[in-house]
This record gives sequence, structure tokens and C-alpha cells, in this order.
Amino acid sequence: MHRAPLPHRVFLHGAGRRGTTAWPSYTPESGTFLSFPQDSTIEGQADALVEGERDRTPLVFAHSIGAVTAVRAIADGLRVSGLVLVEPALYDIARGEAPIERHIAVVTEARARVTQGDLFGFWSILRPLMFGGPSTRERWEDERAVAQRWATTNLPWGHGIRERCLAGVPTLVVTGGWNEEYEIIASRLVDVGADHMMLPGYAHRPQDHPDFPTVITGFERSLAI
Repeated sequence: MHRAPLPHRVFLHGAGRRGTTAWPSYTPESGTFLSFPQDSTIEGQADALVEGERDRTPLVFAHSIGAVTAVRAIADGLRVSGLVLVEPALYDIARGEAPIERHIAVVTEARARVTQGDLFGFWSILRPLMFGGPSTRERWEDERAVAQRWATTNLPWGHGIRERCLAGVPTLVVTGGWNEEYEIIASRLVDVGADHMMLPGYAHRPQDHPDFPTVITGFERSLAI
């Protein structure tokens, strides 16, 4: 059977690591590793992705909030060969589910503290939700910069993302099996045709799992038939 060449890969980071440190199974030669400025908007990121890949139909890898940028770009006209969504933070497609609404409510409450000039109050709410363990005055100076970054980072909801954006797009969703929110989002994506693979043991970074490259190879081969 003749196989088409594999599509060009484009990698989108989440809120943490960037470049190949965000995707340890891949080298700089594996594709294009995008890195967006901290103050860029989801819409601005999507515009950059659409413009940068206008002459290609890449296979897009996206982690966490990077999935919002990827799907927003597709809704805005980006043509892709497929999507690999790792722990996708596509909260908009799962509104109404109790764990999703609880997460959004807690973050909304925390962000309200920022608007009141209370960064420590924000961190006291967000830290247990996102990282576990309470915020304390004793370690506040060490964590202030991290709190400030999270106080201004993009929120992954409110961007008009709908499941229908991915209708007909070959999609693989990879989750870590540790967080109900991501499993709910994955199930919504499966409902519109996505494949779902769970790689437990690495929490929010299943791309660090030793079996991740094998899973991706199988998906890429299915695209190249």
C-alpha cells in the first residue's frame, strides 16, 4: 500500500514548558515549535498559527491551553492534517458539567481578588486548585512572581470553542487519567469522532510517558494511508 508522506508537525506549548522541553520525545528537527509571548492573546496566537501555516496542512500537537489556540485557529480557517491534543483545556465544550463549572467558579473568584489588588488572596485560592497545598506567608516572596504570572495568563474558556469546530478533523486526544475535568473534555471530543488514549502516571504531562511516541506513531501512520 502506498503511503503519503507524513505531514509537517507543529507543536504548541501549554502554560509551562516550551520548545522541546515541552515535548521531550521530539528534537528541534521534528517540526516547528511555536513559542508565544506571555502577553499574547488566544486570538492573536490563533492568527499567528493560521498565517504561519497558510501554505501547509500540518499535524498540530497542542498541550493544555495550547489546544484552545489550535482549535480557534481551525475555526478561523487553518487547514490541518490532524490534531494531537494532550490534556486539552477545552472547557468551552464541556460547560454545564459540575467539575468544569466548579473549576471555572474558583478561578473566577481568584481573579476577582486580582482586580481588588489582592495578589496574595488570588494565590491563596488558585494555588490549592492548580498545584495542591496552601499558600503561606512564609513562602510568599518565593512564589510571588509565579502568582503574578498566573494572575495574568490567558483563561482557556470564553473563546467560542465548540465541538463542531473539529468535525471531520482526525484527532487524537491523550489524557493522563488523573483529573476528571480533562476526561470529561476528552469524552466530548470522542463524541465528535476523536480517538482517545489514556497514559496514566504522569498527571498533566502524558507526553512524558515512555509510550507516548508509540501512540503518536500509530496515529501518524493512520493519517499517511
